[in-house]
Amino acid sequence: MKFILNNNILGDIINQLDEGIHVIDIKGETILYNNAMAKLEGLEIHDVINKHIFDIFPSLDESTSTLYTVMKTGRPIINKVQSYLNYNGEKIVTMNTTMPLFEGGKKVGAFEIAQNITEIKELSERLVDLKQELININNRGNNKAEKEKKYYTFEDIIGNSELFKRAIDIGRKASETSSNVFIYGETGTGKELFAQSIHYSGIRSNEHFVAQNCAALPESLLESILFGTVKGSFTGAVDRAGLFEQAHGGTLLLDEINSMGLNLQAKLLRVIQEGYIRRVGGLKDIPVDVRIIATTNESPEQAIDQGKIRRDLFYRLNVVFIEVPLLKDRIKDIRLLSEYFIKKFNKLLDKDVWIISENVFKIFEQYSWPGNVRELQNVIEGAMNLIRNDEHVIKENHLPPYINKLMKKKGNILQSFKEIDVEEPLPNIISQVEKEIILKRLEENDYNISKAARSMKIKRQTLQHKLKKYEIFI
Repeated sequence: MKFILNNNILGDIINQLDEGIHVIDIKGETILYNNAMAKLEGLEIHDVINKHIFDIFPSLDESTSTLYTVMKTGRPIINKVQSYLNYNGEKIVTMNTTMPLFEGGKKVGAFEIAQNITEIKELSERLVDLKQELININNRGNNKAEKEKKYYTFEDIIGNSELFKRAIDIGRKASETSSNVFIYGETGTGKELFAQSIHYSGIRSNEHFVAQNCAALPESLLESILFGTVKGSFTGAVDRAGLFEQAHGGTLLLDEINSMGLNLQAKLLRVIQEGYIRRVGGLKDIPVDVRIIATTNESPEQAIDQGKIRRDLFYRLNVVFIEVPLLKDRIKDIRLLSEYFIKKFNKLLDKDVWIISENVFKIFEQYSWPGNVRELQNVIEGAMNLIRNDEHVIKENHLPPYINKLMKKKGNILQSFKEIDVEEPLPNIISQVEKEIILKRLEENDYNISKAARSMKIKRQTLQHKLKKYEIFI
């Protein structure tokens, strides 16, 4: 029996979605409207169906309604921020993707998918305003605000391993210039510490340091935050300076730039090349002198190959390149970092912890630290929450269960190496060793095949073949 997707079933499916769905016909009348959209706009579905869109939303017109515009032009609008008053008179902001509908080559209407970003927009704009207020206070010479401000310099960055010292050395040299910097490091390695240190230890230290996470906001909203807005450029828009203007003379940190949309990357490239910005909806070119520090938590080469970072933008940003090493690649720094965190949390938690036990230190040396320095900090903080007031040493029972379990498994694997029969034929011994190494790398990478393959510098397909060969099932 063939399954037919009728209108009732389609309606049931659409009403289960979290995103709002609104469909109009060629006359501008609503023919489909789901529960999520009704909740967003403060309406009942039966009050909207078969009604003209402007009868329902009198605050919209032919130029401000994305649905009506697409229905008339037949051209899609992707990820458009729209501000309007809902039926209850509440201002809402949505991120809309609107597409025309055709039947037999004839335009018959349009449909819209809307995501409520009202709170995100309000919070992001408030953050921009707060940054501007802080800048204004500092510009008036409020010394108290300066003293209370927390930032990092290279003296706050801890590490003696050669890889880490090289990264610090490059950062120190970069702080003496105004060239753009590109920092690569996995999550938790301390990229922002390097970015702040480059600014506050360098020639721009008396100017503003402004940071923005590019992964936190939709592209069109991020654009207005970076470049600012002009009153009337869209419904609810006001004259507001963007982060580029706030950072004028100083440094702008663009964190996780690999999450920035490619269209916005093209506009950023133009700003770097031409040295001015234009607010969203504005006509005036505003000169800006801003040093950009960009960070990414994935290999820039990989991000470029996957189309996440424009190659031409990378070349503009990658004047100075810093790679912050993984914690597992700077094992000799673990004791130093542990002592620093113990001292820090003794003060914050009112404890009197002296050291970590040697057994714990051995575990720390063998553990792979996928969360890097941030994970080490959290592990020590967690341990110091558990330790009694009459205890002064962090022991194994104070560690998170997942670390103890993982290290126990790892110990079993290491033991199995010792059990290999060296009297076996060489091909058999090699196969045994290879299997154990694969098991070890899988555990170290939380059984993620892609990561395990990269750690062994082999292709994912090669590792999958070996898993099948050795009957290792994940």
